[in-house]
Amino acid sequence: MSSSTPASSLRADGGVDPSLDLFEEIDRLRKERRAVLLAHYYQGSEIQDLADFVGDSLELSRKAAATPAEVIVFAGVHFMAETAKILNPHKKVIVPDLEAGCSLADGCPAPLFEQFISRHAGAFVVSYINCSAAVKALSDVICTSSSAEKIVRRIPETTPIIFAPDKNLGSYLIREIGREMILWPGSCIVHEIFSEKKIVQLRESHPGAEVIAHPECEPQVLRHADFIGSTSALLRRVQTSSAREFIVATEPGILHQMARTAPGKVLIPAPPDGSCACNECPHMKRNTLEKLYLCLRDLKPEIRLDPGIQERALAPIQKMLEWSS
Repeated sequence: MSSSTPASSLRADGGVDPSLDLFEEIDRLRKERRAVLLAHYYQGSEIQDLADFVGDSLELSRKAAATPAEVIVFAGVHFMAETAKILNPHKKVIVPDLEAGCSLADGCPAPLFEQFISRHAGAFVVSYINCSAAVKALSDVICTSSSAEKIVRRIPETTPIIFAPDKNLGSYLIREIGREMILWPGSCIVHEIFSEKKIVQLRESHPGAEVIAHPECEPQVLRHADFIGSTSALLRRVQTSSAREFIVATEPGILHQMARTAPGKVLIPAPPDGSCACNECPHMKRNTLEKLYLCLRDLKPEIRLDPGIQERALAPIQKMLEWSS
């Protein structure tokens, strides 16, 4: 047992002593481990409040690329921590829950994607960051929702483009840019189930509210939006818009930062279809304070990647950071 680990924190089953002040212990361990805690906007509010940096995928990728920390603790989902590891091959990258995945990443297996690419010889492959390291290694450039339009516009008009794995984001870009692309048929479980009917009803009962939506939403939802943007862009919209009320069509974890940085604004989460609660990402919410404490205490689970995949995935991520600047 490490001298920095209090005996009272260890139970026979390896669990967490309920009498521990987890906020205090996480802060202590973070300093002892010389670790940086990165958290996505979709994490629970208590994890966001503890984080050194809170952001969307692009912001966190930049923080991961620049951090001097010896250990990176990534409170998000698996593909995000993989990206941090690719950018920091010699650093330890740990996560609260190794099973915190992503429906988009899971829906685009690398072997099938490689076959898909082979059927479209000569296409330039743009992969949304919500994909596995193996898919990134097959790509020419990675993008995030905040950088996708800028990146697609960099590609010569005469070059065919494959866009994966989110068909909704891809369709949105096609409409915005007026450029055809070959789309992989994937979608996000969080963003595909917002109810168009319920959003219309909310607008009727809140006539002054702005509808703001993430471009991963279905087209029938986006057509009701007053503003469409990445998670960070939605946050900035709430901060800067003169509107007082907002109907927010994205994962509700962002509401914590919206409320914190734009006090006085009324935030209404867009409702899902039927009784489904899928607009709260079940993968993001696998991370808890207890798991965060344990991963810092034990320095695991650790992200480990095939060296060849890790090396091949680096170039398209670096190109994303360059093209996004």
